[in-house]
Amino acid sequence: MAPLQQPPRNPADPPDPATAIDAPLAGVKVLDLSRILAGPYCAMILGDMGAEVIKVEAVGAGDDMRGWGPPFVNGEGAYFLTINRNKKSLAVDLKSPRGREILHKLVDEADVLVENFRPGTTERLGLGWEELHARNPRLVYCSISGFGQTGPRKYEASFDLICQGEAGLMGVTGFPDGSPTKVGIAISDLVAALWAVQGILMALYQRGENGEGRYVDISLLDSLVSLLTFQAGIHFTTGEDPGRKGNAHATVAPYETYPAADGYFNLAVGNDSLWSRFCRAAGREDLEKDPRFAVNRDRVTNRIALNEILERVFRNKPVAHWLEILKEAGIPCGRINSMSHVFTDPQVIERGMIFTLDHPVAGKVQVPGSPLKLSETPPIPAAAPPLVGQHTREILADLGYSQADVDQLEEAGVVQSCPPK
Repeated sequence: MAPLQQPPRNPADPPDPATAIDAPLAGVKVLDLSRILAGPYCAMILGDMGAEVIKVEAVGAGDDMRGWGPPFVNGEGAYFLTINRNKKSLAVDLKSPRGREILHKLVDEADVLVENFRPGTTERLGLGWEELHARNPRLVYCSISGFGQTGPRKYEASFDLICQGEAGLMGVTGFPDGSPTKVGIAISDLVAALWAVQGILMALYQRGENGEGRYVDISLLDSLVSLLTFQAGIHFTTGEDPGRKGNAHATVAPYETYPAADGYFNLAVGNDSLWSRFCRAAGREDLEKDPRFAVNRDRVTNRIALNEILERVFRNKPVAHWLEILKEAGIPCGRINSMSHVFTDPQVIERGMIFTLDHPVAGKVQVPGSPLKLSETPPIPAAAPPLVGQHTREILADLGYSQADVDQLEEAGVVQSCPPK
């Protein structure tokens, strides 16, 4: 297999036409009716793969996420800018019959639709799966919601924080003597988005076999429950709740955060072979011979005693010292980085994990890049997130609307363009 290609260009440079042709999802049209985070992040990933993504927004303020902040860059929300690249914006009133007519025309030629309204909303608008599937049997329709499209709680509203608690994640996050703690990112939205992408890709693959689109039902709660893995295994095996263990691992030791002379670092001794190497590298061969710590099972059982010893060892030298000798011995370890350290890390930069986008209002902005790196496929050029209605006229023209038609629709408040005529 050919080695993975490193990003050869600044993503803010003008797109290379060959790139769009070679993109994995070139020719796939996606209608992104979603807002906030899970749906937009899902649609952005599809756009990063080369799909044409049309972000359908409400006339007026558009996606609610546009107003989340601070910080703002010339009025543009930094949060919104990180999750809406590679999209075109169509601002349309879906509550109006003429607005729904526009969407129906888009559906007729679309491959994928992504929405994250509360269950029942799209059906009331006449834009549910059954109706749109009848119009376009090849359409892959993906719904993302807090609790899913079935079950006694399907109509409940939810955000990431709610699902982190409901899914048990906060029950195993934080220190035993502290308050329940959420993960520092909106993990339920982001994981749901990743599952949605997988479901959409599987549905597209199946459509290639039988020509029929599928309905993809993704919930934030399901997505987090699927991640519980070994924590759930502990519960199913013992009938007990694993509880919060801070930065420690429930079934591996030493595997947590330790204090050095000038700060903290992470250490992950994942097996007995690494433990042997660790003891030699740390100059504590005696620990390898101590029967309390001979194998991982014993180290977990005697974690408190082991940590008391290791903390005394580590506090004698700075973080840089321990990282140097441990990495030289092949022991997994690392710093506790701030954002400024992450985005100046040569590894992160070399891997193309910073995109620079040329936004029409915010100017040049930087956002996290895409982790997708396929051999023989150049990275997809990144277009800046759109303004509300930035592509309304372009999209409607492609559907056969004349300039006079669009003027009339805009005067009636059915659509919005940017800048307005």
